[in-house]
Amino acid sequence: MSSVLHDVEESEKIKMLNHHSEKLAIAFGLIFVPPGLPIRVTKNLRVCGDCHNATKFISNITQREILVRDGVRFHLFKDGTCSCGDFW
Repeated sequence: MSSVLHDVEESEKIKMLNHHSEKLAIAFGLIFVPPGLPIRVTKNLRVCGDCHNATKFISNITQREILVRDGVRFHLFKDGTCSCGDFW
Protein backbone atom coordinates (compact mmCIF):
# COMPACT_ATOMS: atom_id res chain seq x y z
CA MET A 1 0.00 0.00 0.00
CA SER A 2 2.96 2.32 -0.51
CA SER A 3 1.03 4.01 -3.33
CA VAL A 4 -1.16 5.73 -0.76
CA LEU A 5 0.72 8.32 1.25
CA HIS A 6 -2.06 9.26 3.66
CA ASP A 7 -1.78 8.43 7.35
CA VAL A 8 -4.86 6.16 7.45
CA GLU A 9 -5.72 2.57 8.30
CA GLU A 10 -4.65 -0.18 5.88
CA SER A 11 -8.28 -0.99 4.97
CA GLU A 12 -8.90 2.67 4.08
CA LYS A 13 -5.80 2.70 1.84
CA ILE A 14 -7.20 -0.26 -0.10
CA LYS A 15 -10.50 1.56 -0.58
CA MET A 16 -8.67 4.71 -1.78
CA LEU A 17 -6.73 2.75 -4.41
CA ASN A 18 -9.91 1.22 -5.82
CA HIS A 19 -11.23 4.57 -6.98
CA HIS A 20 -8.34 6.03 -8.95
CA SER A 21 -9.54 7.69 -12.13
CA GLU A 22 -7.59 5.53 -14.57
CA LYS A 23 -8.99 2.31 -13.10
CA LEU A 24 -12.51 3.67 -13.45
CA ALA A 25 -11.79 4.85 -17.01
CA ILE A 26 -10.38 1.45 -17.97
CA ALA A 27 -13.44 -0.31 -16.52
CA PHE A 28 -15.66 2.02 -18.56
CA GLY A 29 -13.56 1.28 -21.67
CA LEU A 30 -13.81 -2.47 -21.16
CA ILE A 31 -17.58 -2.15 -21.10
CA PHE A 32 -18.08 0.27 -23.99
CA VAL A 33 -15.07 0.04 -26.36
CA PRO A 34 -15.57 -2.79 -28.87
CA PRO A 35 -13.11 -5.70 -28.69
CA GLY A 36 -10.14 -5.24 -31.01
CA LEU A 37 -9.93 -1.50 -30.43
CA PRO A 38 -7.43 -0.07 -27.94
CA ILE A 39 -8.66 1.60 -24.77
CA ARG A 40 -7.26 5.13 -24.48
CA VAL A 41 -7.04 7.00 -21.17
CA THR A 42 -5.66 10.51 -20.69
CA LYS A 43 -4.97 12.06 -17.31
CA ASN A 44 -3.08 15.11 -16.12
CA LEU A 45 -1.37 13.43 -13.13
CA ARG A 46 1.26 10.70 -12.97
CA VAL A 47 0.14 7.08 -12.88
CA CYS A 48 0.70 5.59 -9.41
CA GLY A 49 2.47 2.26 -9.00
CA ASP A 50 -0.69 0.41 -8.02
CA CYS A 51 -2.58 1.61 -11.10
CA HIS A 52 0.42 0.81 -13.31
CA ASN A 53 0.54 -2.77 -12.03
CA ALA A 54 -3.23 -3.15 -12.18
CA THR A 55 -3.26 -1.97 -15.82
CA LYS A 56 -0.58 -4.52 -16.72
CA PHE A 57 -2.71 -7.30 -15.21
CA ILE A 58 -5.87 -6.02 -16.90
CA SER A 59 -4.17 -5.91 -20.32
CA ASN A 60 -2.92 -9.45 -19.84
CA ILE A 61 -6.21 -10.91 -18.63
CA THR A 62 -8.42 -9.16 -21.19
CA GLN A 63 -5.91 -9.35 -24.09
CA ARG A 64 -6.59 -5.67 -24.83
CA GLU A 65 -4.22 -2.82 -25.64
CA ILE A 66 -4.54 0.00 -23.14
CA LEU A 67 -2.90 3.34 -23.87
CA VAL A 68 -2.54 5.65 -20.87
CA ARG A 69 -1.21 9.18 -21.29
CA ASP A 70 -0.18 10.69 -17.98
CA GLY A 71 1.44 14.04 -17.22
CA VAL A 72 4.89 12.79 -18.24
CA ARG A 73 4.66 10.04 -20.88
CA PHE A 74 2.62 7.51 -22.80
CA HIS A 75 2.20 4.00 -21.42
CA LEU A 76 1.15 1.30 -23.88
CA PHE A 77 0.04 -1.79 -21.98
CA LYS A 78 -0.10 -4.95 -24.06
CA ASP A 79 0.04 -8.62 -23.01
CA GLY A 80 0.87 -7.67 -19.41
CA THR A 81 3.81 -5.40 -20.18
CA CYS A 82 4.23 -1.66 -20.45
CA SER A 83 6.15 0.24 -23.10
CA CYS A 84 7.91 2.28 -20.38
CA GLY A 85 9.65 -0.88 -19.15
CA ASP A 86 8.33 -0.15 -15.64
CA PHE A 87 10.44 3.00 -15.53
CA TRP A 88 8.28 6.02 -15.01
